[in-house]
Amino acid sequence: MSMFKTRVTELLGIEYPIIAGAMGYISLSEFTAAVSNAGGLGLLPATTFQTDEELRQEIEKTRSLTDKPFGVNVGLTARDPERINRDINVLIDEKIPVVETAGHSPQPYVRSLKEAGIKVMHKVGTVRHAQAAERYGADLVSIIGFEGEGHTSADEVTTFILIPLAANILKVPLIAGGGIGNARGFVAARALGAEGIMIGTRFMATHECATHPNLKQLLIQFTETDTMLSQLDVYRTHRVLRTPHAERIAEMERKGASTEDLLPMTSGQRFKHAAETGEGLDEALIGAGQVVGLISAVVSVKELIDGIVTGARAIYGGLKPD
Repeated sequence: MSMFKTRVTELLGIEYPIIAGAMGYISLSEFTAAVSNAGGLGLLPATTFQTDEELRQEIEKTRSLTDKPFGVNVGLTARDPERINRDINVLIDEKIPVVETAGHSPQPYVRSLKEAGIKVMHKVGTVRHAQAAERYGADLVSIIGFEGEGHTSADEVTTFILIPLAANILKVPLIAGGGIGNARGFVAARALGAEGIMIGTRFMATHECATHPNLKQLLIQFTETDTMLSQLDVYRTHRVLRTPHAERIAEMERKGASTEDLLPMTSGQRFKHAAETGEGLDEALIGAGQVVGLISAVVSVKELIDGIVTGARAIYGGLKPD
């Protein structure tokens, strides 16, 4: 195996072990196909679509834009079990090559997915949950460190600690996420024991990602200290941009607000509106990891992936002994 040819690329049938994290409302067909066309793996987020037909249509759109493998993420947290089962059935029917699960245990779904010839990738934030996913039959496991975007583990352990710990234990291929957005991050993840990387926040500032230019510019302006954790007290820890809206939610939490009290403030529809229109960016929770500090320009998906590959080769060449 080489730096770019790993068990991840073999299992998923992709050129580079670079996976775009599924981001609600913005990882749509154009973006997902662009990642796969550039040699990585794009993921559609099933939770974005309200009906089976909407999900099927987005899958079909993606297939019209790429003949390369892509996958679909199915969130297992705080969702109607019937809706999850319907999503799983759609993905089996559509013969999606890889399904990423996240949140609750994938155990109820692994067997039916694998019997349909689908690779199962489960995303976690702790080593113990990674071990459980392996026991349940996941083909690959991704671990997202505490510095990453979105729902993070309350254990507050970073990628640099989680990956080597997991690599010492797991037998299935390991994918690293959280704080990774360039060639240096890729090489570091491989050195830590990961066989692939997952990138979320950095991909938000690409031309193909369905984020309004206003939001992309905001990502460029923000630094590594401009994120915060939201909803810690209601056990839905979420790393977001430090905006006035996020600060208001934190103040509500300090005053004892319940999950139900916070729902109108944390609604995904607020983010959807802001991402689509560029309006109301200060009235929505915007998930982002500390890697936002590394974003200096909006580029194409291909430019980003090519830059990681070229840069990683140069770094690796410089590290090799004479």
